[in-house]
Amino acid sequence: MRELKSSCRVAVVQAAPIMFDKDKCVDKALELIGECAKNGAELIVFPELYIPGYPYGMTYGFTVGSRNADGRKDWKVYYDNSILADGEEMQRLVDAAVHHGVYLSMGYSERDSVTATLYNSNMMIAPDGRTMNHRKLKPTGSERVVWGDADRDFFPVMETPWGPMANLICWESYMPLARVALYQKGVTLYISPNTNDNPEWQHTIRHIAIEGHCYFINADLFFTREMYPETAGAAEEIARLNPIACRGGSCVIDPFGHEVSETVWDREAIIYADLDMQKVPASRMEHDVCGHYARPDVLDLRVREG
Repeated sequence: MRELKSSCRVAVVQAAPIMFDKDKCVDKALELIGECAKNGAELIVFPELYIPGYPYGMTYGFTVGSRNADGRKDWKVYYDNSILADGEEMQRLVDAAVHHGVYLSMGYSERDSVTATLYNSNMMIAPDGRTMNHRKLKPTGSERVVWGDADRDFFPVMETPWGPMANLICWESYMPLARVALYQKGVTLYISPNTNDNPEWQHTIRHIAIEGHCYFINADLFFTREMYPETAGAAEEIARLNPIACRGGSCVIDPFGHEVSETVWDREAIIYADLDMQKVPASRMEHDVCGHYARPDVLDLRVREG
C-alpha cells in the first residue's frame, strides 16, 4: 500500500434537494460546498440523486403492461431536470471543487447525451478538475422504470492523498462481487450515496467497513412529503407518504466498524469527521480481504471494466 496522508477531514452533507429543480439543487449545493470548505473539509460527500431529488413513492403511471399520460408528463419533468455528466450544471460543481481545493462526491440523475435514458449516477471530482463518473449497475425494484442499468463507468477509483476512493450507490453495496471489485483496487474510502433509511442498513455499513477494512462514508438524503412540487398524476401517491419521506441516517464508520461521527436522523445536517487514515493499514494486519486473507488459487473475480 502506498503511503497515505495521515488525516482526512470529511463533510457528509445530509441535505434536502429542491425537488425536481436541477438549477436550485445546484445553487444549494454550491452554498453547502462553500460552507463545508470554510469549515476545513477536504472531502465533501452528497447523497444519492441529490440532483434533482429522489422521486420516492412515485410510480410514473406504470403498471404491468401499461403506462398513462400523466405519468409520462411527470417522468418528462424528471428527465428535464436530470443533467449531463459533462454539462453546464456539472461544470459549476467542478469549478467549485477547484475553487475551494476539495474533493467532491455528488449523486445525481444523469441524462445520457445521445439516448433518452437516465442513469442513477455519482460523480467524483478532484481539486484539479479531474472527474470520474459511476453509473449504478442495477437500479433497485421500481427504480428500473426511471433509470437504466449502467452500460459503462462500472468501477471507477480515484486516487487521493488518502488512498483509492470509490463509490457504490445504495443497494449496489448488497452485491458482494461489486464490493470485491472495489476491495481488489485497495479502496480506503468507500463512499455510499444512498436513500436507505431503514435500521438494517446501519448494520450493513458496519459489516462492510470491517469486511473491507476501509472507511465507510454513508451519505443519505433527507426530505419530507411537503417538499414535493405539484405533479400531473402523483398527488395521491405522495399524499400516502409519511410526513418525513426519507429520514437520513448519515454517518461515517471506521475500518474496525466503529462510529467516527454521530448518526443523524430526521433533519438536514453537515456531519464533519476527522479520519485517522493510518487505521486502514493497521486494521489489515490480521485481515486483508484481497491480500494475505485471500485465496486467489481457489477464488478469483474477473471484472469487466467500462
